[in-house]
Amino acid sequence: MPTIEVKNLKNQVVGEVSLSDEVFGAPLNEALIYDALKNYQANQRQGTSATKTRGNTSGSGKKLWRQKGTGRARIASLRSPLWKGGGNVHGPQPRDWSYELPKKMKRGALRSALSERLREGNLLVVEDLNLDDHKTKNFVAAAKALGLDKRALFVDAKPSDNFALASRNVPGITLAANTNVNIYDVLYHEKIVLTREAVNVLQEKLSK
Repeated sequence: MPTIEVKNLKNQVVGEVSLSDEVFGAPLNEALIYDALKNYQANQRQGTSATKTRGNTSGSGKKLWRQKGTGRARIASLRSPLWKGGGNVHGPQPRDWSYELPKKMKRGALRSALSERLREGNLLVVEDLNLDDHKTKNFVAAAKALGLDKRALFVDAKPSDNFALASRNVPGITLAANTNVNIYDVLYHEKIVLTREAVNVLQEKLSK
């Protein structure tokens, strides 16, 4: 069972916490992570792209000239795909891209990704995410003290309003409740910062 130092927002060590081997010691499973990421991104798609077929375009349905005897190609309607301004053939139509992935696979992918972040040394545990006020400069100072100069994901059981307001305008920073942690955020952000309470809740949530 690995242990990790617990720090405050001034980067001072205030204790340590034991991490579950089941959650933070899982082997890397790239295929499982790929499946979970693909499922998450598919479920985020709006599926609202559409083109007009010949039935949706404006224009008369009248036959433009008689079928035979003019020397011109036969034509049925101005809305034919052969004409400029006509309908589109086999274009995209609104659809639902989402599909279900078993919960065990989702939890397994999260365990694998979090464990890999820990092995990389890119997972930090802090005592809490409480700030005295909602000024962005105070958050920036705390992030700098923790050595967070790249994309970072902060996870708390119940994010405080001050921390949420102070961090929301900083590029590359995402704040999430531990119930909303997803595989995309874990992979996209290079640093993962968990509170002590978030560690406990995640270990309970992701245990087999």
